[in-house]
Amino acid sequence: MPAFTHFLIIANVGIFLLQLAGGGSLIQWFALWPGDGAGLASLPLLTPWQLVTYSFLHGNLMHLAFNMFALWMFGAELERVWGARRLATAYFASVVTGAVTHLLVAGAFGGGGGPVVGASAGVFGLLLAYALLFPNRRIMLLFPPIPMPARVFVLLYVLLELYLGVTGTQSGVAHFAHLGGLLGGWWVYRFGRSRPRYWRG
Repeated sequence: MPAFTHFLIIANVGIFLLQLAGGGSLIQWFALWPGDGAGLASLPLLTPWQLVTYSFLHGNLMHLAFNMFALWMFGAELERVWGARRLATAYFASVVTGAVTHLLVAGAFGGGGGPVVGASAGVFGLLLAYALLFPNRRIMLLFPPIPMPARVFVLLYVLLELYLGVTGTQSGVAHFAHLGGLLGGWWVYRFGRSRPRYWRG
């Protein structure tokens, strides 16, 4: 497994074990909590580290397992093409854009006042970058087990997240953080250095 992907998985698992050991203070200090007010005032201006640290915390074992599986599946392949530095830039850019998007939407429309945790925004950014680099690579869904090209998989997932976020039919999930994470992945794909000179199917 490439080095940075390996590091991220170990770090996430290690911090989750600290949570299980009674780290309630980890949520208090390092989860993403919205500030007071709407718009830019909803950002955690006094605790800006939360824009990154929330991504190392998880709600339960299944939440962690799903994110780490996706990180291994998409991040490892990207790192082999991009290298560790560019992958790290894409991942953390996605984490931050996901956090900011969630807080701005929550501040504008209300709700979402509880803490946000999880690496999903970073994973979504990597997923988009993966689909842009390998648009024809087949991805097998778990439920149902249907193979489809990466570009189709991402499009369907984005539409599902947008629907769930707008309708609020799946509470307790930061859908707009997921969608915001796409911005970071796209930005690094579009403007990052050393883009591949070819597409791989």
